Order: sequence, then structure tokens, then C-alpha cells
Amino acid sequence: MCVVLTACSKVNQENYSKLSAGMPKSEVETLLGKPTDCSGALGMSSCTWGDQKSFISVQYAGDKVLMFSGQGLK
Repeated sequence: MCVVLTACSKVNQENYSKLSAGMPKSEVETLLGKPTDCSGALGMSSCTWGDQKSFISVQYAGDKVLMFSGQGLK
């Protein structure tokens, strides 16, 4: 059981390093869990996990990772 939420977070450097361009959206969600926020249009979408201090952002073209970024990861 996790006592401190940040200690249990999937938003970390280890999981970020497992992301790769072309990865299917389903694999990303298996790795990071349900996103905090998603938006999109015209076959492109962007999803974010985490908060303002520590987050991973993934941009998709269709169902595949196009690019990704992270900030404040431990």
C-alpha cells in the first residue's frame, strides 16, 4: 500500500525512459496509467500525466507516439 502518492507515481524518469516514438497509445497507458488530461483534433492528440511540477506530455499522430517530453521527473 502506498502512503505517499508521489512515491507511487508512474510519472517518473524510469517510465519516461521507456517511451519511444511510434509506441502505441495502449502501451503508453499501460506504462503511465490513465492520463490527467487529453485534447486533440484532426487525428492529432496530446495527453499529460502529472501536475505542473512533475509531468510527462505525449503527442500522438493517430494511435502512435509522435513526440514526448517531461519535466521535474525523479
